[in-house]
Amino acid sequence: MKSVLLACGFLLAATLSPAFSAADEPPPLDAIWVLDLDGAVGPATSDYLVRGLARATDADARLAVIRMNTPGGLDGAMRDIIEAILASPVPVATYVAPQGARAASAGTYILYASHIAAMAPATNLGAATPVPLAAPTPASPPTDPDPEDGAAEASPDTAMNRKMVNDAAAYIRGLATLRGRNAEWAEQAVREAASLSAEEAMEQGVIDIVARNLNDLLTQAEWREVTIAGETRSLELTGAPLHQAAPDWRTEFLSIITNPSLVLILGMIGFYGIILEFYNPGALVPGVIGVICLLLAGYALQLLPVNYAGLALLLLGIALMVAEAVSPSFGILGIGGLAAFMFGGVILFDTDIEAFRVGWPLLAGIGLTSAAFVIVTVSIALRMRHQAVTTGVEQMVGMAATALGQGQVRAGGEIWEARCSENLSQGDLVVVRAIDGLTLIVEKEQS
Repeated sequence: MKSVLLACGFLLAATLSPAFSAADEPPPLDAIWVLDLDGAVGPATSDYLVRGLARATDADARLAVIRMNTPGGLDGAMRDIIEAILASPVPVATYVAPQGARAASAGTYILYASHIAAMAPATNLGAATPVPLAAPTPASPPTDPDPEDGAAEASPDTAMNRKMVNDAAAYIRGLATLRGRNAEWAEQAVREAASLSAEEAMEQGVIDIVARNLNDLLTQAEWREVTIAGETRSLELTGAPLHQAAPDWRTEFLSIITNPSLVLILGMIGFYGIILEFYNPGALVPGVIGVICLLLAGYALQLLPVNYAGLALLLLGIALMVAEAVSPSFGILGIGGLAAFMFGGVILFDTDIEAFRVGWPLLAGIGLTSAAFVIVTVSIALRMRHQAVTTGVEQMVGMAATALGQGQVRAGGEIWEARCSENLSQGDLVVVRAIDGLTLIVEKEQS
């Protein structure tokens, strides 16, 4: 166990050491900051960008560039990023790059919120319909677009879905109005999941710049006017050094800890660690590891969109499987616990974003392992049921004993009260035939 912990510690240190060293270097003043958003928008990327913009402000940066390639992400994390952009005294340019990148879903909102919206050729943006509404159920197909109003909801026509779509449409329309961009298309991106290429976005007034690379972006942004806190400011970028704000150890830690599959594994390790500590009081190692894992899992859960019904099913499933091991029910508790665990794992995280769901391979592996555990427990219980009793007072039936006089015998090294249909003398050999409370019913051996 110690060697495993040491190995994990060295691996973690090796992973995070570049981030620590990067964070230790003082950032240059009056520079152009470049932050990368690559992948799903979640707690880790939100924390990284929000803190990055704050550090850029402290360093009197001339411009902060968010180089983005994202399929979308969590609504809460997206709104945190947008709030930081809107409140930033440093101009923010969001640049969808490299070629082939996209700013889908949450990325479209972030692009609209930025002071300068730019894209590289062969990139796209859009499909900003709230994710839970993007896949209509068979029972309620999506409504067809109305040619008169030019918009249709890409979701079942329910009150909750309409509420979510209308809220998202109003939000992105407000961002478009604030930045003077195409608000009509922004609403189509929400209601119809519309998408545009970089060139089409430029033609329709959705973005400000199409740039081949970062240098091209900075050249085109030179002397461009942006509005910050109600004041118009011209960007003067010539001669400013570039500063690549790499993710630090905190971002790396959050990106690892908010992986839903890892959260599930940490929760199980923590739960079973505490159970083992109760079985072996004083062992300390299982208990310490269990508490640490549970705390880490709890911290990650409060950052992720948790479905509490799924969490309850997950805990119920683990409890039933533990109960099967402690008090075998010949599979009833174990099978019920396995079913509850699998259902809970499937619906644990309340999102359809693949990056923030528990993977099926992990669920299948845990399910198969738990099923094997239940089968082994049931087989052991069945085998023990057909075995002769070898422990407890019942095992004394048929045991030979020695009489100590009338009413007492020595059996198994202990003195017992005894009752016999015949008179007993000290030294007589008897056989235990039954047990009545704390009294042995014995029979004198025939010589």
